[in-house]
Formats: sequence, structure tokens, C-alpha cells
Amino acid sequence: MNALKGSRPARIFAGIALVSASALVIAGCSSTPTDTPSDKPGDDKPAADISLKLGSLLPSSGSLAFLGPPMYAGVGLATQEINDAKAGITVDMNSQDEGDSDTKAYETSITTLQNAGVAGIVGAAASGVSKIILDGNVSKGIITISPSNTSPDFTKLSEDGVTKGLYFRTAPSDLLQGEVLGNLIAEDGHKTLGIIYQNDPYGTGLRDAITTTFEGNGGKVVETAGFNVGDSQFDAQVETIKASNPDAVAIISFEQFKTIAPLLVNAGIDASKFYLVDGNVSNYGDEISVSLEGAQGTRPGPALEDDFTQRLQDYWTGKGNAEIKDFTYAAESYDAVILMALASLSAQSTDGVDIAAKMQEVSGGVDGGTACTSFADCAKIINDGGQADYNGYSGDVTFDEWGDPQGAAIGVFKFGGDNTYTRTN
Repeated sequence: MNALKGSRPARIFAGIALVSASALVIAGCSSTPTDTPSDKPGDDKPAADISLKLGSLLPSSGSLAFLGPPMYAGVGLATQEINDAKAGITVDMNSQDEGDSDTKAYETSITTLQNAGVAGIVGAAASGVSKIILDGNVSKGIITISPSNTSPDFTKLSEDGVTKGLYFRTAPSDLLQGEVLGNLIAEDGHKTLGIIYQNDPYGTGLRDAITTTFEGNGGKVVETAGFNVGDSQFDAQVETIKASNPDAVAIISFEQFKTIAPLLVNAGIDASKFYLVDGNVSNYGDEISVSLEGAQGTRPGPALEDDFTQRLQDYWTGKGNAEIKDFTYAAESYDAVILMALASLSAQSTDGVDIAAKMQEVSGGVDGGTACTSFADCAKIINDGGQADYNGYSGDVTFDEWGDPQGAAIGVFKFGGDNTYTRTN
């Protein structure tokens, strides 16, 4: 599923694109889930002798809350399966609400996690929030590994030494998603494009990447209109885009799309001209009052195996939650926990700096590893004195020296008349 980044014709390669690492959130929960390690009586594997404290900073409130359930489920399932494996390590997961840059729930949550002595944190989900918490985590030697940070800025921060090797992400940069979406819009025959975007690192990064690719294919971005996180009125942005009369409209947002979409349709812009991104590709059903039939969007990640999604669903509903509607970033969240646990086991340490030093190795970014696809199999390789190369549900991962995944798949999705989507690649 990997293809190297470089020049290529204006085509999507069947909707899947892979790049080197230099190329590079997302039904809210009423409360933040708490994960409890479980043991299997009679398991003959060795008892754990490493107790690893980890945290998650993911949204159960705010504009990203509708993407919280799959991410929490991924973290929780990974924790459960690590502890069930009895492979010499157990994980104690402390889950806290991220909120968003408007509600600022993360301010209290990150203090709680940092004071709890965690070695690593899965999150934040939003690139803007991760930028805010990163310095504090680095100063305390805590790994920050995000399942959904897609801003290209993080690569530069790592290159400049700001992260001190303590930042990783299991999702690819928006440079890749923007390239795929820009190519898709061009290949659909559109010559002009309007963009409504969220004015934060996530939104501006995608805006710029889409613009570069679309205009590189001979198209023209005729208008852009930004809004801030926390805004609830989008009439001005819609009027601006409508006045430019574009062939297509890209909407870079989170849950605000549920308000923006009807405004665009009521302004006379057919939904078949909409192009969405990972932050708003969702099975909306009757949550949106207009038809989205024909709208398309992109989202990082390969097609998930049915067994994995069922395990996620069983875990999540077993905690008393409603069924998960979308599995956006579930695999990336799961893999983030698995990778930190494997790195801790390999380092025989619960210190964040020691674990970070092993992250590239256990992801396959260092030559000589043996490929494996589950925590239990990878842990056995490590416990037998070998070097594990974990290939997860989000892909091969394979961190480069800056903590970026070197390859990733981008899915293309299309909405039907029921306002739910199907993957087209």
C-alpha cells in the first residue's frame, strides 16, 4: 500500500497515495471513558513486571466530540489486549477530555495527566491543541503521540529540535490528504474551486495543500473564506463562496459542516459539488436536513478489517456506550498505544525519553526487525531477544527520525441519498 512521494500525473492512484515522511480531528460521550486492565484466569504467560502509565487526551466534548468514540475505543481496546497478553507489561490508562481550542477543556486535563506521572499521552486529536500542550510535555519528558494531528507544522517542529524526539503521530500530514483531494477535484473535471476552511493549523494546512495541487493541475481557487473554532454563524462565508460561482466547493471543518452544508445547498450550490475532509466525513443520516448525495471526501487510513471493527464495537458497547457510527482514527489510536507499549517493553523502561528512543525501532523504521501484526506476536519477538517491526491497523506506520509515518493510505468516500458514505477505493 506504499508509493513514494514525488511528481505524478493528476490522478489519484485508485484513491491510495503513500509518501515519505517528509510529506505530511478529526455522538459525543456524556463522560470520558475509563479503561480498567483485565486479567484472564489460568493464562500461562508470565505475569507483567513493567507497569506503564499512559494517558489519553481525546475529545468527549467540543466540536470534535462526534469523533471521540472511535478514538476512545481504539485506546481502550489496545489497553485491554496488551494487558490480556500478559507479555511482561501492563498499561494503566488515564483518559481525559480534550474538548477543543474554544472550550479549552484540555487545560485542566493536561495538568491532570502531567501530574499523574504518565510516560506518554495519546493525543491531542486537534493539531491546534497539540501545539499548545507540546512544550509542557517535552519539558516533563512525556511522549506526545497523536492519532490525528495532520498539520505539516509538526515535521518542522521536530526538525528544529523543538520536540526533542518526544513527538510522534500515526496519521499522515495534510500535504498528502490535500494532494489526493486536490487531484480528485481536478480529475472530476472542475476548473474553479471555492474553499471554506477552519482558521487553525489543521484548516490552513489543508487549504494550502489542496490549493497547491488543484492549481498545479491547471485549476484555479477563485475564493477562500475562513472561520474560527467556536463560530456558529457561517452566512458570510457561504455568501462569499456563492458570489465567486465556483465549479466545486471544498469544506475544511469539523462538526460545523452540519450547519454549513444546508446553507450552501439553500444558496443554490448542489451537494454533488462538495468535497469534504477527514474532520467532517461522517455518516450523518438525518442529522443534516439536506441531501448530501454525490458529495465526496477523503480520510487517512486503509479499509479496516471486519474483525477489528467488531472488536472495537464489542469493547465500546461493553462499556455501556451506544454503537460507534464511524471508525475515523480508531486504528491510529489503537496503534499509538501498542507502539508505546512495545517500545517500553523493548527499552525495559517506563521513562518517556527511554521509550521514545525505541519508537522508531519497533515501528520498523530501523533495519533488522521482524514483521508482526499484533501486540502479542511483537512482544514475543522482543521477549525472545529479537527486534519487532509492528505493522498495525493504520498501516505499516514506520516512523522516520522526525516521528512521522513514512507511508499512509488515503481513502476516498462518496455520499448516497441517505447521507451516509461508502468507500470508493
